[in-house]
Amino acid sequence: MDNGPDGPAGFGFYWGEDMVVLGPRVLVTGATGLLGRAVYREFQNSGWVVIGTGYRRARPCLLRCDLTDEDAVRGLLHEYKPDVIVHCAAERRPDVVERHTEAAVNLNVHATSTLAKEAALLLYISTDYVFDGRNPPYGEDDSPNPLNVYGRSKLEGERETLRHCPGAVVLRVPVLFGEVESVTESAVTSLWLKVQEGTETCTLDHCQQRFPTDARDVAAVCRKLSEKARQDPSIRGIFHFSGKEQMTKYEMAIAIAQAFSLPSNHLIPLTEQPAASALRPVNSQLNCSRLELLNLSVEPRPFTAAITDCLWPFTPDKRWRQTVFH
Repeated sequence: MDNGPDGPAGFGFYWGEDMVVLGPRVLVTGATGLLGRAVYREFQNSGWVVIGTGYRRARPCLLRCDLTDEDAVRGLLHEYKPDVIVHCAAERRPDVVERHTEAAVNLNVHATSTLAKEAALLLYISTDYVFDGRNPPYGEDDSPNPLNVYGRSKLEGERETLRHCPGAVVLRVPVLFGEVESVTESAVTSLWLKVQEGTETCTLDHCQQRFPTDARDVAAVCRKLSEKARQDPSIRGIFHFSGKEQMTKYEMAIAIAQAFSLPSNHLIPLTEQPAASALRPVNSQLNCSRLELLNLSVEPRPFTAAITDCLWPFTPDKRWRQTVFH
């Protein structure tokens, strides 16, 4: 990490003998990922001093840190002393977790435990997959019953968070999409590849109900929760945030095709559970009223507008936006 005159990653600046720190400090884990990038930008744009960590994809302005190395994590936190940690880093691919359980548990559970023990305030990102999907919608106090190892690991991460950091916040969210670096980065934007196949018949799940949610909206909720929790100790425990539009993968793909005026005849709905190594809940809709009652939610972006915004850079003609809207 380059410690120039401005300090690491814009951490502050020196004026004579005194260091002036600009605003409260937040550490964002997984700042190279889909949600982490959005969270990093949201806090940065709101006057926070942001320290971001990455590991395999670490890049300039981010700190490289193996979150499963307890000594490295403790050293990092003692050096930067963040007021808030937003823990976005996770192995979030259910099928990968089934195959590589030990590595996933190290990140999703053990690393979370280390952070929670050291954090002044930890905001832990969790998932709707802590529920079995048989009796939606789910409130924060409903009993979790995860169907797969991923859901179990995230639930255990929640418990470690709340056990070791009494003022912590857990934020459960459903499937995310957003400003991706590659369309395969999200299960939602990866549907772009199916839509573009055009001539090849393609079956898509039309059974599991999903609530696709823009990472930028989640980032805004993380900032609002962090700001409020620093002022008000009653803002703690479990919260839910979700997009409001219920869609199967088939319906998402149709919406994407329509948004870009592409054919969709090749997309075939599959109405039985698709084969996968990890079971998924059929409908794990989250009740988000706790956030809304506290005025800490945001109005989710409409799916069609948000997905168009995210996918237009991947159109063959990058000027698509101008040709459609002007």
